[in-house]
Amino acid sequence: MPGDETRPGPAPGSGEPEGSVPFETPDLYGAYPRLSDDQVARLARHGRRRAVDAGEVLIREGERCESFYVVLSGSLAIVEGYGTPAERLLRVHGPGRFIGELGLLYGQVAFYTAVVREPGEILVLSMDQLRDLVSRDSALGDLVLRACLGRRALLVGEGAGFRIIGSRYSPDTRRMREFAARNRLPHRWIDLETDQEAEALLRRFGVGPEETPLVIWRDTTLLRNPSNAELAALIGLPTLPSGNGHGDLLIVGSGPAGLAAAVNAASEGLGTTVVEALATGGQAGTSSRIENLLGFPSGISGAELTERAVLQADKFGARISIPAEAARLERRDDHYAVGFTDGSEITARTVVLATGAVYRRLDVPGIEPLECASVHYSATLYEAQQCRTDPVAVVGGGNSAGQAVLFLAQYAPQVYLLVRGPSLEKHMSRYLIDQVERHPRVRVLLRTEIIEAVGDKVLEAVTVVDHRTGEHHRLPVRALFVFTGADPHTEWLSGALALDARGFVLTGAEAQACSVPELWQSQGRDCLTLETSLPGVFAAGDVRSGSVKRVASAVGEGAMSIHFVHRYLGRTAEPGGTDNSPQTRPKESAWLA
Repeated sequence: MPGDETRPGPAPGSGEPEGSVPFETPDLYGAYPRLSDDQVARLARHGRRRAVDAGEVLIREGERCESFYVVLSGSLAIVEGYGTPAERLLRVHGPGRFIGELGLLYGQVAFYTAVVREPGEILVLSMDQLRDLVSRDSALGDLVLRACLGRRALLVGEGAGFRIIGSRYSPDTRRMREFAARNRLPHRWIDLETDQEAEALLRRFGVGPEETPLVIWRDTTLLRNPSNAELAALIGLPTLPSGNGHGDLLIVGSGPAGLAAAVNAASEGLGTTVVEALATGGQAGTSSRIENLLGFPSGISGAELTERAVLQADKFGARISIPAEAARLERRDDHYAVGFTDGSEITARTVVLATGAVYRRLDVPGIEPLECASVHYSATLYEAQQCRTDPVAVVGGGNSAGQAVLFLAQYAPQVYLLVRGPSLEKHMSRYLIDQVERHPRVRVLLRTEIIEAVGDKVLEAVTVVDHRTGEHHRLPVRALFVFTGADPHTEWLSGALALDARGFVLTGAEAQACSVPELWQSQGRDCLTLETSLPGVFAAGDVRSGSVKRVASAVGEGAMSIHFVHRYLGRTAEPGGTDNSPQTRPKESAWLA
């Protein structure tokens, strides 16, 4: 097959078990483990064996896969663009390997085709059979999950999946790229301005440059400037539930606070729906490495933390819908209704607001026309890959800026960290300061502020001022990453509940002080710690006024908010009382124990 990127199988003494096939892909980063004989035997007791012939397609790109395949003999090939001129061989798997990545677990469509390379025998399990088995075998479940996480990361890094064709100067191109990147969807961007492939593809599909941006997949699907919702539907991301039933809890936002709330609520039997405007994980999901989170001594990427939390929430039956942008909140008798920008609506007995915050735009001359091309407000793999040969600058003095600097320094030859204050100690954790100051590619400029962005269509330099000397000079950088504080996603809540002067949601005593006394007198109690000025509506994480802007704090608040939800619903025991909590309902989509 064209584009064969695999390598020979394991050499003697390499540690790989015997039974692999020639040209089998090595186990990269634990993404392609070989099941033990005992694990295969356990799976075989629940699945069915069947013979396969060379050329047989088991999983087809762009279609949902509802089966889990284990190779018993022969080999399978993982192919992108199968049957097209752009066909590319990605992997080869032999006996003991299994097929699937995160899309299999999420119910998304496949980003590749799995075809039999050498005839043999496979083991087939339905997803229900697999879920049931791994719920009773945590070792097997963790092995499968780690492999699926690693495989998705490799697909993303290789630019597999659909293609986005558009100009780097187009806001819609930037929107689609951000949506795909933040949702960790394998794709490749083809720049209309510089990539020769763009012109050939436009001619092939009979469209002009004025009709871009486009999304092309499998040479059979073409979408002209699709909305985020249309792109989500193409991939199979979960949508809002049909109908408008009265659930127990609606969580708005799926960052660490929202996902922690979802896991705790659903595991305790509450009917839980999570809605998210852009992507699960929030700002934390874009972090290259979080090293101060309890239980992860070697650190964990924001993407992996998010994927694990999403699967955990799904395990207990929480429904997560993307994209769903909340537009209004109002009380309806003993329920709350949240309306969305597409006109849909969900009602629930309680609401947890976990919409987080977004990094502030940098307001300096010359920056606005560059924001689609070379000024960024997150540092993901997609931005980093464009910085392999050019110096870049990061603005900010907090943990997010420090994490971005260390991540970008793996790609860019020089990273400038521009900090307006006199030191890093005020807002950045000590462990990050030590790494930033020791890194040979990082240069920290304190008391330094950007006053101008220079460039026509792309950034060429930034003009900075040194507040110690008053001197102005230019730094030749080709990309700028901004992490200068955050504003909350609360415009849609204005007038619905009490906000502080910066727009963050007031809770507890501060929220009660902004309410009419009769409101809480009618409740026969005071406002709960994470409760807003609306009884039964809670706030957790970065969106809450006075919260600590750290991942661990957001996770804690998300979990704690469910305690107060139970208090509000009257389902938990008061001190000295009787526990009236509902029994945990049967798991609707259990995946891992």
